[in-house]
Amino acid sequence: MPAYSEKVMDHFKNPRNVGEIPDADGIGHIGNPVCGDIMELYIKVKDNVLTDVKFKTFGCGAAIATSSMITELVKGKTLDEALKISNRAVVEALDGLPPAKLHCSVLAEDALKGAIDDYLKKSTGKGLPGFKPHEEHPPK
Repeated sequence: MPAYSEKVMDHFKNPRNVGEIPDADGIGHIGNPVCGDIMELYIKVKDNVLTDVKFKTFGCGAAIATSSMITELVKGKTLDEALKISNRAVVEALDGLPPAKLHCSVLAEDALKGAIDDYLKKSTGKGLPGFKPHEEHPPK
């Protein structure tokens, strides 16, 4: 079993912001057929700020921890600030992930971008420029 940091274990055992937002402004749904992880990220946006962020994840401990951490990192941020948070920032905030689990942080980033893309399509008719979720997330 890979060694997980205390922060990863904390976010796995006590995940933050779990659940759905029934009237979400944007929903990002990302699934990885290779590892079986599925993430759904829900956002509420007011005046270009992420006022609420929730997630539902079916997957391993690292998938749950990265989902939990990304919601903590982006809540209260503007859309532009949230889009600058990379999978690397999620990994750093969790004090690292085992190499075989780094793809979980990419899923979290894609779920966030997917939710913002969905929100922009609904509110402006145009999605996130250049956004295309990673099709496959092979272990690195």
